[in-house]
Amino acid sequence: MKQSKELFGFTCCRWLWTSSGDRASAAVAVTGCARAHLGYGRWELCSFLLARAVLAVKQRVLARSVNANGAAEGNIYLFLCHAKKRGGDTCEYLLSSGRFLGEKVWQPHSCMMHKYKNSEAKNCLIDKHVVFIGDSRIRQLFYSFIKLINPQVKEEGIKHGNIPFEDKSASIKVDFLWYPEVNGSMRQRIKSWTEGSVAKPHIIVVGAATWSIKIHNGSNEALAQYKINITSIAPLLEKLAISSDVYWVLQDPVYEDMLSENRKMITNEKIDAYNEAAVRILNSSSRNSKAKVKVFSVSKLIAQETIMKSADGLHLPESSRDTNAMILMNVYCNKIMKPIDGSCCQPQPPLTLIQKIAFCFFTLSIIGYLIISLIHRNNYRKNKSCTDLESGEEKKPAISTPNISTLEMLLQCFCKLGLIMTYFYLCDRANLFMKENKFYTHSSFFIPIVYILVLGVFYTENTKETKVLNREQTDEWKGWMQLVILIYHISGASTFLPVYMHIRVLVAAYLFQTGYGHFSYFWIKGDFGVYRVCQVLFRLNFLVVVLCIVMDRPYQFYYFVPLVTVWFMIIYATLAVWPQIVQKKANGNCLWHFGLLLKLICLLTCIYFLSYSQGAFEKIFSFWPLSKCFELNGNVYEWWFRWKLDRYVVFHGMLFAFIYLALQKRQMISEGKGDPLFSNRVSNVLLFISIVSFLTYSIWASSCKNKTECNELHPSVSVVQILAFILIRNIPGYVRSVYSSFFAWFGKISLELFICQYHIWLAADTKGILVLIPGYPMFNVLVSTFIFVCVAHEISQITNDLAQIVVPKDNSTLLKRLLCIAGFFSGLHFFSAMQDQSRH
Repeated sequence: MKQSKELFGFTCCRWLWTSSGDRASAAVAVTGCARAHLGYGRWELCSFLLARAVLAVKQRVLARSVNANGAAEGNIYLFLCHAKKRGGDTCEYLLSSGRFLGEKVWQPHSCMMHKYKNSEAKNCLIDKHVVFIGDSRIRQLFYSFIKLINPQVKEEGIKHGNIPFEDKSASIKVDFLWYPEVNGSMRQRIKSWTEGSVAKPHIIVVGAATWSIKIHNGSNEALAQYKINITSIAPLLEKLAISSDVYWVLQDPVYEDMLSENRKMITNEKIDAYNEAAVRILNSSSRNSKAKVKVFSVSKLIAQETIMKSADGLHLPESSRDTNAMILMNVYCNKIMKPIDGSCCQPQPPLTLIQKIAFCFFTLSIIGYLIISLIHRNNYRKNKSCTDLESGEEKKPAISTPNISTLEMLLQCFCKLGLIMTYFYLCDRANLFMKENKFYTHSSFFIPIVYILVLGVFYTENTKETKVLNREQTDEWKGWMQLVILIYHISGASTFLPVYMHIRVLVAAYLFQTGYGHFSYFWIKGDFGVYRVCQVLFRLNFLVVVLCIVMDRPYQFYYFVPLVTVWFMIIYATLAVWPQIVQKKANGNCLWHFGLLLKLICLLTCIYFLSYSQGAFEKIFSFWPLSKCFELNGNVYEWWFRWKLDRYVVFHGMLFAFIYLALQKRQMISEGKGDPLFSNRVSNVLLFISIVSFLTYSIWASSCKNKTECNELHPSVSVVQILAFILIRNIPGYVRSVYSSFFAWFGKISLELFICQYHIWLAADTKGILVLIPGYPMFNVLVSTFIFVCVAHEISQITNDLAQIVVPKDNSTLLKRLLCIAGFFSGLHFFSAMQDQSRH
């Protein structure tokens, strides 16, 4: 059986390589192949599979490179010199290169482009003066640009004349100046801005050539004169570029078959000649200048893909003009507005005081661990073999290798964590690795879902116990949900409303398990001690606290962890407050069951009140120190929205646990291996109702037209599909007796996977995709996924090891550790206050 699984895993990897072309499919390939052997402790075989995959891709790359360039070096080696390639200014990439994702989404090379809203454009350009100089093509770009500020603007200006635009609310001036030829008139206008105390525009966009070709019938003399005129203008533009942003727009290609008779002389060959002249002159002139005129050449690439849709063969379709305008906005505004999903033209953020302290701490931990390891290794070598001088025989040491001390384990954990956090920082804060925008297609989401289902079913094993929602089953549930959520995020499927609504159910199911699991523990064990609370809080929050420090993000940014943390405390408070009602006490007197139901009703009433009283909710969480944890962008609205979206599901989980445990205690359900949960008739009826309910919810979610309206209904109806799934999964005896070890392995590290994806699998805080290997999206996601899963697994191990040290069972020791933790957070608050003060 194991040999067949290994063969299947290897075959699966190879098949996915040869058949898949999308990012999400590649991600599933590596996780599937890795899980095929990780579950059996076969890290070596997993690495072998990856190495074979790398070798296969390398051979494909080499073949492609030989065919294209006649050389044996493939672009795969770009990964080794990634930092060198990435060292250039991302603005240059934004202005000169990129590709279309689909038909209308433009993806710049190596960085992400933000889609600016009208309010954002106004905030960026407030008190600014922008000038467009050129012909009718530049006029088109002018209109697309001002529509980003005011979408109501209509193209009603004079065709062959100047067109002013002003937004008085933001004091923005945008002018179009009609200069269809690069001649003395254009030079004189540009020169006027360089003389005296005349106010210079903040942004200048210039471009012209087609009129010169048309008027002079494409003569060589016209081209020669064009070169002379640009040569005279170039120094003036460079002088303006010292204090302003100056862009020279290269001429777009034309669709010659559609050109009218009076434009037939405008050929792509002539346009290329004019562009080459402009680039050569501007580049040669800028070598001796402190400032540089930016060449806007990306418009040519866009036009090559879209000029066929032109109305007259000369002017670009509206979608292409809008893309060019958005690129201009990104070039200028990204460094001002600093949007999360706009990595182009953004400088690397400076290290904060807290980040510097964290760097020093991890560095000292690594040094300390290396010193202790060297000392222990030297001591071990001395005792490894000692020769008896009299007999000449070798004696074995009396003492075996010493156990790792608490200090050494602590330093070892922080050493590994420091290296991992360095990788986090390099991936999503330093400008070392490239980032790309997401682009959703149905195949990029649904095909990987089929892959993971096949892998999950293949790795089916018998459970150790056959109870409803046993440990293996809940791990399996968390695992497949987490994989679906990961595919959902990397494929950008949030834009497809039916998928979004189903993913909302998966998030609700996590919270349902939170209510079910913690209620069951407290109800059965009756353990309300501090140790239990600290263990849970530490395991939930350790990674997020470290990331808040290293990545300079607020706690609420990782919204799911605050959500489950608060709900755990609510569950604890509900059950721990007097009178404490647990199963042992309730078994002696049935009235205690009604007392517990009364507690749950009080909890439901509080939830209902807070969900419809935003003011009361915000007041509670606006008090210090809660405000420091739950504020995002200066308010707690985001926290209220996240909490409200799944406000009832934890209560549903608690109620389900109470009913299930009550039925189990009274032996009203059968949980034997292979036995249906109820009698055959009841089981069949419940199974039929569950399937119908499950499908009904899916039909409703798939018919959603408005996200806001569906989100309003979601808290009340999400439990329908969750309960339907639980019953379908547990009523048949055979189905309840087996589980997928593939999904269960991922379920054990689901929290780490969910958090780590923010920075080392996705990019720009989940807004984009991390690019470790440019040019090969499938191979890139394969490698990044392998690293991502390994890192998440390692962090899970580190968290478990540290939990044993930081949260000991001894109460007196635990109290001392809690005082140390309180001191740590006090210091963190102090440095955070200093940091905020220095920023302001």
